[in-house]
Amino acid sequence: MNENFIKNYEYYKDISLKKYNTYRLDVKCGYLIYPGNTKELIDLLKYLKENNINYFILGGGSNIILAKPYFDVVIKLDKLNNIKIKENIVTAEAGVSLIYLANLCMNNNLNGLAFAGGIPGMVGASTAMNAGAYKEDMASIVKEVKVVTPSLEVITLTNKDLNYSYRNSFLKEHKDYICTEVTLEMSYLDKDKIKETMTSRKKRRIDTQPLDKPSAGSVFRNPEGLSAGKLIEDAGLKGYKIGGAEISTKHANFIVNTGDATYEDILELIDYTKKKIKEIYNIDLILEQEIIR
Repeated sequence: MNENFIKNYEYYKDISLKKYNTYRLDVKCGYLIYPGNTKELIDLLKYLKENNINYFILGGGSNIILAKPYFDVVIKLDKLNNIKIKENIVTAEAGVSLIYLANLCMNNNLNGLAFAGGIPGMVGASTAMNAGAYKEDMASIVKEVKVVTPSLEVITLTNKDLNYSYRNSFLKEHKDYICTEVTLEMSYLDKDKIKETMTSRKKRRIDTQPLDKPSAGSVFRNPEGLSAGKLIEDAGLKGYKIGGAEISTKHANFIVNTGDATYEDILELIDYTKKKIKEIYNIDLILEQEIIR
């Protein structure tokens, strides 16, 4: 990496990514770079591609497993954080916190993101993976997105183009299309009613999820008509531990870092869980979290 090229970017060299991923895995990267806008992102991508430098885009650090000890370049889009609200249409750049946006919409009497009040992700990544909860998801409100294509053009994709399905989309399957901006179509509802929904869901999360320990959210997708957590619990795996990684005693579809977990511990525990569920129920659990190597 030519540091003269990135001198006008905010960047950090030889840094641990521990505080940037919600499993708190202590892996390193050579350069952590923050583009200030879409043009800077495109310029950076052009440089990295021309010089065959490996990189990945890191969102809020949830729903992922950083599965190697060292990454060359990690790009954070936190500075792409502009928001516009016009009537019931909300446009947010990829680096906006989903929780922040959910609360902002609530305060503007805009309904549609009440499910996201406890999802610790960024708008771009959440849109790409079709984040959701309580039988609601991003697919139901996304109108269109702006993306940087593999040829470094900025284009607009509609909801239909995104080909949404459960925790999946065109963007999740095509990592070389990078979401920079999302437009949401919301509905009107009194903010007190939205707040009531968000408050009750927050209480439910506190009561049912291991929020006191590092995790990355639900590990497996729910099989159709079934609960992955219940299958794992009924298999007697709650509390099962490999190294520092443990199947939560509070919610069996969460793996928690008890203090010193490595990515190897987490991956081994995932494989063990899948194997046991296959043996007992003949069901193939599908990983919801993304393994980044």
